[in-house]
Amino acid sequence: MRRFLLSIVFAFAVIALLSSCETVGYYGQAAQGQISLLLERRQIDRLLAQEDLDVNTRRKLELILNARRFAEDTLLLPAGNSYLSYVELQRPFVIWNVFAATEFSTTPVSWCYPIAGCVSYRGFFSEARAQRFAMDLQSDGLEVYSGGVDAYSTLGWFADPVTSSVLRRADHRLVALLFHELSHSLIYLPGDTTFNESFATFVEQEGLRRWLQEFPQDGIAAQILAEESMQKQFVALVSGYRDRFAELYASGMAEDLMRHQKEFLRQSLRDDYASLRGVWNYTGYDRWFEGPLNNAQLSTVASYNDLVPGFAALLEEAGGDLALFYARVRELTSLPKTERDALLATDAGTNALQSGFQES
Repeated sequence: MRRFLLSIVFAFAVIALLSSCETVGYYGQAAQGQISLLLERRQIDRLLAQEDLDVNTRRKLELILNARRFAEDTLLLPAGNSYLSYVELQRPFVIWNVFAATEFSTTPVSWCYPIAGCVSYRGFFSEARAQRFAMDLQSDGLEVYSGGVDAYSTLGWFADPVTSSVLRRADHRLVALLFHELSHSLIYLPGDTTFNESFATFVEQEGLRRWLQEFPQDGIAAQILAEESMQKQFVALVSGYRDRFAELYASGMAEDLMRHQKEFLRQSLRDDYASLRGVWNYTGYDRWFEGPLNNAQLSTVASYNDLVPGFAALLEEAGGDLALFYARVRELTSLPKTERDALLATDAGTNALQSGFQES
């Protein structure tokens, strides 16, 4: 109870430190949303003791507790009191993120926060609030994009609950999500999204590989390889077009002509995706491509995986020892960004990571 009260005091203290009405309003909804989760959570062990608990919910919650123990004991991730409670949401997502960019730039607008540093989105616990904020940005001449998120990490400041929004994930993706979010509580570098997300993505992948060694599932390795292959092709497609947009904006072309070329590139991107989709026979990215494909949306497919091979090489150098690997990652956080990125900018270790998912 004492920890819970301190969490509430901390949330309101953040608001008190801020000055502008807009900022206070934003952090007010954030604190209210976080406090709501804390108030509505129910302990998972008590839920599992109920005989009338939905069968699928029971299985998912048991899976989460097993993955949580594995994260602590095998992956050496600090779970703390997170993911021991559950919140049944009355909405499809826990938060909605709003992204923004100017008309002729692929660089997203950034907002800075206490603890987390500067990131390229604003998060809202209400879809209506997110839409209102997006409309305000549009009225200022910005391109905007908003999307729902089914989970997030408070970096260990709160005991994060499991929310109903994540239970629809496939089992291996649910386990991977838990590893990903807990890794943020272990190492997080404010203001460096690529470093943070690449590290979390690698820990997620390596953690899932070790999980499947401990708890093998027939056919799942081939499925994971197929999913990751499609994701890499998706990221490569969008990133390639983002570079083409950036070249267009830097061309010095007249704005009217630039707008015409911009629309041509958007349609080309949709056409190339349609071709790729036909090869995949997979529709999972259709909804994303139904969006405006503006600069704000393109910014959501940032290079969050760019440094993953570098982290893979770092673990290989550590002989697979996670404790040593984490220590070396912490050493990197003390370096200037350019030096840190240069040390991680390697494709070594990619084959080792991929081969770990090959079925015997």
